[in-house]
Amino acid sequence: MSLQHPKTIAGITIPDSSLAKAATDLLLTHGTEFLYNHSLRVYLFATLNATRQHIAHDAELLYISSVFHDLGLTKQYSSADLRFEVDGANAARDFLRSYGLPDKSLQLVWDTIALHTSIGIAEHKEAEVALLYSGVGLDVMGEGYEHLSTEHREAIITAFPRTDFKKNIIPTFFSGFAHKTDTTFGNIKADVCAFMIPNFERKNFCDCILHSPWHE
Repeated sequence: MSLQHPKTIAGITIPDSSLAKAATDLLLTHGTEFLYNHSLRVYLFATLNATRQHIAHDAELLYISSVFHDLGLTKQYSSADLRFEVDGANAARDFLRSYGLPDKSLQLVWDTIALHTSIGIAEHKEAEVALLYSGVGLDVMGEGYEHLSTEHREAIITAFPRTDFKKNIIPTFFSGFAHKTDTTFGNIKADVCAFMIPNFERKNFCDCILHSPWHE
């Protein structure tokens, strides 16, 4: 992959500790250029949101969470039966544990990644959880786009191009859980399955209630 590794973009310093570099290496090894650029944009957007809202946070843990947040979509980390968000969270936790980080940091990163698609929940959690969620929302759906200056936007997408993001992100998502569509029950990725699979039948919560084994 021919990728940029700038130290500073839009006034934001990208973490370059040995831990951050090792995490980035895993993304480069097991991910794609598309996921790399998305993940770095997410970190930058999340950090810009933190700056704008004066939110104190751990930049290194936010960066590692950004790097790992979609690695659960990749062959290396995708399980047979878990949500891709959980696969990515588990991978990040194992990675951080191997570097001896405290349990509190492991749990924070796990929550940050596992909840990054949990609308209505993530934004009320710890700063890192809420910030990653905001960065993902900005890059994927344009949430908060009005707060992004033209200067910052152009600097970020020049360094980390979107490369037909709208066209490519849905099949990229789907590729990570096409073999386990049941894991999208109750979450927004069921919309991806419905988009990609003709006549996709979603599991329905009300059906689960009405067809439960209770006989009252």
